[in-house]
Amino acid sequence: MSTYRFEALLAPRRIAVVGAGDRPGSVGRAIIDGLRAGGFTGSIVPVHPREASVDGLPCVARLADLTQAPDLVMIATPPATVPAIVEEAGAVGAAAAVILSAHLGNGEAAPVGAAQAVARRYGLRLIGPDSIGLSVPAGGLNASLLARPPKAGDLALVSQSGTVGSAIAEWAWRRGVGFSAVMTLGRSADIDVADCLDHFAEDYRTRAIILSLHHVADARKFLTAARAAARAKPVVVLRTGRHEAPGHRPETHTGALARPGAVYEAAFRRAGLLAVDGLDAMFSAVETLGRQRPFPGNRLMIVSNGRGIGALAADRLADRGGTLAVPEEATLAQLETLRHGAQANPLDLGIDALAGDFARALEPLLAGRDSDALVSVHVPTARAGSHEVAEAVAGTVANARRAGRRKPVFAVAIGEDEAIRAIYARAKIPVFATDDDAVEGFLHLVRYREAQDDLMRTPDALPRDFSPDIAVARRIVDQAVREGRSWLDPHAVAELLAAYRIDSVPVTLAPDPDGAAAAAWPLIASGNTIALKLVSPDVVHKSEVGGVRLGLTSEADVREAARIMLARVRALRPEARVAGFAVQPMVRRPEGRELIAGLAEDPVFGPVVVFGRGGTAVEVIDDRALALPPLDLALASELIGRTRVARRLAAYRDVPAADVPAIALVLVKLAQLAADLPAVRELDINPLLADADGVIALDARVRVAAEPAPEGHRGNWHPRFAIRPYPSDWERHLDLGERRVQVRPVRPDDEGMFRSFFAQVDPEDVRLRFFAPVRDFSHAFLARLTQLDYSRAIAFVAIAEEADEEHRMLGAVRLHANANHDTGEFAILVRSDNKGTGLGIALMRMMIDWARAEGIGCVEGSVLAENRPMRAVCRHLGFEERPVPDDPSLVTATLKVAP
Repeated sequence: MSTYRFEALLAPRRIAVVGAGDRPGSVGRAIIDGLRAGGFTGSIVPVHPREASVDGLPCVARLADLTQAPDLVMIATPPATVPAIVEEAGAVGAAAAVILSAHLGNGEAAPVGAAQAVARRYGLRLIGPDSIGLSVPAGGLNASLLARPPKAGDLALVSQSGTVGSAIAEWAWRRGVGFSAVMTLGRSADIDVADCLDHFAEDYRTRAIILSLHHVADARKFLTAARAAARAKPVVVLRTGRHEAPGHRPETHTGALARPGAVYEAAFRRAGLLAVDGLDAMFSAVETLGRQRPFPGNRLMIVSNGRGIGALAADRLADRGGTLAVPEEATLAQLETLRHGAQANPLDLGIDALAGDFARALEPLLAGRDSDALVSVHVPTARAGSHEVAEAVAGTVANARRAGRRKPVFAVAIGEDEAIRAIYARAKIPVFATDDDAVEGFLHLVRYREAQDDLMRTPDALPRDFSPDIAVARRIVDQAVREGRSWLDPHAVAELLAAYRIDSVPVTLAPDPDGAAAAAWPLIASGNTIALKLVSPDVVHKSEVGGVRLGLTSEADVREAARIMLARVRALRPEARVAGFAVQPMVRRPEGRELIAGLAEDPVFGPVVVFGRGGTAVEVIDDRALALPPLDLALASELIGRTRVARRLAAYRDVPAADVPAIALVLVKLAQLAADLPAVRELDINPLLADADGVIALDARVRVAAEPAPEGHRGNWHPRFAIRPYPSDWERHLDLGERRVQVRPVRPDDEGMFRSFFAQVDPEDVRLRFFAPVRDFSHAFLARLTQLDYSRAIAFVAIAEEADEEHRMLGAVRLHANANHDTGEFAILVRSDNKGTGLGIALMRMMIDWARAEGIGCVEGSVLAENRPMRAVCRHLGFEERPVPDDPSLVTATLKVAP
């Protein structure tokens, strides 16, 4: 239901408080006190079976006695009574309810399940149970158990935990930071984090979103909402329970490396969220975002009244991967009049620096182009107090802003002084108690800009000749599933990797020691040494039972090694079934780096791609990075770069660099394998050997298991993917008269094709499409057209396959669904020389087919009234027109899509 009825929830006119007795200290009475303290001007009706009035407010015995339906119902009653109260609220026509009660159990038979079912029947939105309420300060709404009403501002705080939400709200109140809304969700029986992200992403009163969560119930819904919100404004997330153990014992190295906390971090990164690791970091983020908007650039200039404190700030910046600004000669010349101005960065003004020294230092630094932000650090001394310095800094920054110089400034005032904080708050300057916090605050905004750049980055195109043999791969996996096997045998693993063009060492299976010796002889005769490995469906980690022997040089050695393996596994794992032995030639690559690459299965986010340093001690070394599929080459390269082993892949001494693009391509192939083969649950290539000549899999294991698609899943894509992959099943060929045109979903690497397309479109047609002339088809503009979240948006591009690269694109149509996924907004543009060919109607029909398949019941779009050809196409397809009341130059074309 997403944002349905949020307006009534966040701007109610009538509130009923059920369980509101006259006893001071009760939850219901606390809610009434909070509403009054927040300045709520609507009507408040206490509901209690035995009270005539509560704190002077007339009371009713039950909701059914109300003469007018409340917009919002606050419920603070024993758990067993909650479902009946929710039923009453729905029956009287309430829009939303907040369940403050806790301990409502789990499952459909528990009170929480009964309340959910009743609310769904009436379309009643629920917050909680176990919520402490919500607050919208600018609207005078404080229906919460917060210690005091939050101040008004432009940050939205959404927290699953009431205590964490309270801590952030209290911290912000003490520092003058305000909120557009505070929502504590508790256990989210209905309204969840994704719903709130969808709402606040479009809320013009909200500039940034602060998010505290412990778990995600619907990964796909969460990531779709998070990615949309992060493209619109900064979203900072703190997850509690980051180091909780997984609920199952992983069976592969990749499974062990994909711990829940790491998977959540990967999901946050993919969505473009700013993840923080504790309340201190969250407070720093709140302070920063409450005063300072995101800015371009990453170069920080540090000004302090002491060399030591400035050096500490610079050290912290370096430790966190930040960039220290390098002042230009002209800037340094302007600073020469300062007593200690010769110091470049950090700039040391001296322990005896006065307020005027800070002002004279900041003036040229604010005007210069050699830094992107400043940190002003002041340690109180007997010569210059913090109050005078704060006034000087605030005044200098205010003067610069009036002159149009809006370079961000972060202040450090050592010591807790509310008067100094008030000075900086009035000047909209973030202020911190330590240099560490200030650097962290600066980096929050830098990381946000970097995340935005990552979201807009155009990936490299995949090699055109990469086309996996999906039919062979499915046959291998399906056969294993039908036979009830959980693990593919080594020969099947090699075939599976070959189907995705991942090089691996040839393998021969032998049933016994004599067969292993016989299989080894041709390899030995051709000059190879032998790797012998135990094959058992019950022994995942062969090295734990001595199931791997390397460097064998004779048949006798192979036979003896096999006999020893059998004896050892029978002693250590007598229940294990032994299928035989795998015989392989040894691979000699002295400059190879041992890596691990594979797939793991997360219970929340589904398949995860794992990469890191390989070998038998992989879990001890724990050098790994995770990413959610699907991947492109840019994302795969970024995944590699987040590991320590990435530095070993570069050239050093006389060792040439490893083929990093080949490694990235393997990761993309594994992500594609996960998309094509839902029955593959874990895949472990360890080691994956990489050098200058490419990569080869020395050992691999694959676990499989069948699982039906969940109810409500649409399409033939992986039912457990958190991020919807490229919908290849929507690729088509259309016959337009004598011309055959390819139509397919838009991909991120189509940006260059779109740029060429716009260069050939008549500017008047562009104006009709975008309602205004467009002269700059920038990377950011084109990235928004080509980088889609297929769960929420689709774009189909028409391509003339026989044309050259510059003239291939003929037109495109797009549809973007709203947060409730019941209405989609369309737009279309056909190349000027292809109008009148029927292409526009064909693209529109394909878009309508997509809407129907996705369950989107209504398609609509705004069209310039003067755009008669487009209006004719819409009428031909059955759209209804209506004028836009506020803009006579537009009409809205609407089509109800049959199921």
